[in-house]
Amino acid sequence: MNARARLLLLGTLMAWLAGCSSWGGEDWREPEVRLVEVETVKARLLEQEFVLHLQVDNPNDSRLFIRNLSYAVRLNDLLLVQDETSVWRSVGGHAQRTFKITARTNLWQHLKPLAKLLRSKQPLHYTLQGELATGLLIQRDLHLSRSGEIIPGDNIPE
Repeated sequence: MNARARLLLLGTLMAWLAGCSSWGGEDWREPEVRLVEVETVKARLLEQEFVLHLQVDNPNDSRLFIRNLSYAVRLNDLLLVQDETSVWRSVGGHAQRTFKITARTNLWQHLKPLAKLLRSKQPLHYTLQGELATGLLIQRDLHLSRSGEIIPGDNIPE
């Protein structure tokens, strides 16, 4: 390869890298991720299935590509479900999109501590923690952390 071809290749590579760095510019704002609904699909003795409805707000000009989600749901210190799922969705620039994630768990293994928690009159603390892997060429991880309280008996009909 002659010197002129090497220089041309080096110049092209530098221009390409400069273009890539501008994609992750300083005006990039982190999208907001919210858990908007938890839907019960199946509640069998050995397996429970839920659908988590996640809403992503993209405040940026460019399309946001989401590749996968790793998450964990806890009730007090009790780990109810921990999983990773491939998502492959996109959210347009300055747009909002809700997508569904199926979560399966076996609460039978936690029956005694879970029953004890539910019998107490104290509010139960729940947390959803997750990480969304985004991007195709420029990859970023978005962290999701939501928590709240459930008062035992509020969702049980009388």
